[in-house]
Amino acid sequence: MLFDTHLHIVDRQALDYPWLSGAGDLNQDNLYDDYARDALRCGISNVLHMEVDVAPARIDDETNYVREISRRAGSLVRGVIAACRPEENGFADYLERSLADPFVKGFRRVLHVAADDTAARPLFRENIRRLSATRMSFDLCVFPYQFETVLALVDHCPDVCFILDHCANPPIKDGMDDVWRNGIVEFSRRPNVTAKISGVIAYGDLENWSVDSLRPYVEHTIESFGWDRVVWGSDWPVCTLGGGLTPWVAATHALTSGCSAEERDKLYQANAKRIWPM
Repeated sequence: MLFDTHLHIVDRQALDYPWLSGAGDLNQDNLYDDYARDALRCGISNVLHMEVDVAPARIDDETNYVREISRRAGSLVRGVIAACRPEENGFADYLERSLADPFVKGFRRVLHVAADDTAARPLFRENIRRLSATRMSFDLCVFPYQFETVLALVDHCPDVCFILDHCANPPIKDGMDDVWRNGIVEFSRRPNVTAKISGVIAYGDLENWSVDSLRPYVEHTIESFGWDRVVWGSDWPVCTLGGGLTPWVAATHALTSGCSAEERDKLYQANAKRIWPM
């Protein structure tokens, strides 16, 4: 069974998404029921909802919207990775409220859509450090040109559990380069970072990607981090741009076909259950 650590639900009637107007084919509703139909067929048993960069004033509304979905009979949703703004003074109070809410499992602030110096700002760094020794994780969604700044953030917060989304957004379409390859190794040297095997089909040829085109990037990430520090995610609905959930799950099984049952289980679900207890 698979634990999906990276589902996005988009409901434009319920929430506001300022970025969607420039998102091309993603500018549409992508609702839980559409996801769940394929997820159940693919053997997905547990899901964390990943924030979708709603308008800042709607962050709490997004969490509550997903909470209601989790209360439906048979729902796969077990919690949320909530949006946040660590660059702002209100983060400390937001963290305290979130720590009292067991449905919130962690936070994400997408850094490649923020100003380049965001992760280097003292307030941002100190606010992320507030997560030290809490149950909250922090997802890192960054591009290779940001690696140096984000590695410094990780070093500043050695007791924070960081999750590196999408194999750190590798340049699959352009081909392997040393910046990404060496960056993965550097992140893996930080024991408080876990890599998420997700999202990679979005960085290749969307219409003609293959398992072999993804393999070097997925295998390098897993070899660098080891089986105890990798988790799996669908990145739905972004994965629909490259064929959908079912092809990505099939690719995942193909990419790990030569691995042991214990190794596959760690990636598929066991590590996620340890990081985010239900």
